[in-house]
Amino acid sequence: MSAQHASADLPLGEFTVKAVVAGVLLGIVFGAANAYLGLRVGLTVSASIPAAVMTVALFRAIGQKGTILEANLSQTIGSASTSLASGTIFTIPALFMWGVIPPYLQVVVLSYLGAILGLAAMIPLRRLLIVDAKDELPYPEGTACAEVLRATTGESRSSVWIFRGMGVGAAIKIGLALLFLVPSALHVAVPGLPKGELAIELAPALIGVGFILGYKQSGVLVAGSVVSALVLTPLIAWLGGSSTVPLYPETTKLVADMTAGEIWARYVRYIGAGAVATAGIMTVAKNLPTMTSAFAAVARNIRTASGTAETATPSTERDFPARSSWGPSSSWSSSRHWCRGCLPATWARSRGRSAPPASPCSG
Repeated sequence: MSAQHASADLPLGEFTVKAVVAGVLLGIVFGAANAYLGLRVGLTVSASIPAAVMTVALFRAIGQKGTILEANLSQTIGSASTSLASGTIFTIPALFMWGVIPPYLQVVVLSYLGAILGLAAMIPLRRLLIVDAKDELPYPEGTACAEVLRATTGESRSSVWIFRGMGVGAAIKIGLALLFLVPSALHVAVPGLPKGELAIELAPALIGVGFILGYKQSGVLVAGSVVSALVLTPLIAWLGGSSTVPLYPETTKLVADMTAGEIWARYVRYIGAGAVATAGIMTVAKNLPTMTSAFAAVARNIRTASGTAETATPSTERDFPARSSWGPSSSWSSSRHWCRGCLPATWARSRGRSAPPASPCSG
C-alpha cells in the first residue's frame, strides 16, 4: 500500500514520536470502545478505517501534516488495540463465570503474552499471507483502509464524516439516556408461541455496527436473533413447561415461571456459544492444510535465509528476518514460565482451598 506513495529514493518519516503517540491514544479510545461493545453485544468491529481517518485528522489538528507511512503506522497501532481487546474480553470473562476472579496483573500478563504470540506468528507470515497470497486473500478491509489513507493524506475531507457520525451517535444517546424521548428498548409478544417475544434495542453502538458490517453479516446476526426468539425460546418453554423440577443448568426456578429473557440467559445463550465454538473448530479444520503449508514455507525460508543486501529492496518492501520471531517466542516462553501457577492459585483461593505457593502474578 505504502509503496505506491512512498518512493524508495525519497525517505519519508515513519517511526516517529507523533505517529506512536497518536497510535497509542487512538488505541486507548478504540480499545475501550471495542471492549464495551464486545461485552455488550458479543462482537467487535475493526477500527482500521476509523483509526486511519482520525490519525490524519489528529495530525492536522496539531498543525502537522504527517506522511502516509506515519499515518499507516499510527492506524496500525490504534487498530491493533481492537484485537487485544477482543482476545481479552472473549476469554477472561470465562474465569468470572467460573467464579475465578483474576488479579489485575494476571490479566495484563495474559494480554501481553497474547500480543507477543501474535507478533511471533505474523513476522514470518506477513509476506506469505498478505503479499504472495493477494489473489486468494483480497483483504477487502485492508484494501479499503489503504484507500482511506490515500484519500485522507491528500486533500480529501473524508475525516469530516467520522466526526459527523460521532455527533449523530452522541445525539441519539443523549435523547435515549438523558431526555428519554423514546424508549431504549421495545418488546412485543408473539401470539401462539409460548414465551415468544420480539424485541429491539435502540443503541448508537448497534446502529454503527450495522453500518460497518453491511447487509449480509447484519442479516446473519438478525437471523440468529430470530431463531433464538421464535424457535429456541418457545421450544424450551414448551418442552420444559410441564416439568416439576428445574432444568439444568438452572437449579431453583421452573421453566414455566421464567420470562423469555430468563430462558435466553439460562439456556439459549449456551446453545449459541456452542454453535460459535463448533463453527470455529470447523473453520480451523477447513483451513488446516493452508495453515500447515504456510508454516512449512516459513520453516523453509528460515533455513534457506541468506544475507541478501537490503539496499536493493525498497524500504516499504523489507521484512523483518524470519529468525527475528525467535525473540518474541523466547519472551513469550519466559513470561509463561514466570506466570506459571497464577490460574491454579487464583482458582484455589476462589474455592476457599489452600493455594499453591504464590506466583509473581498473584499480586
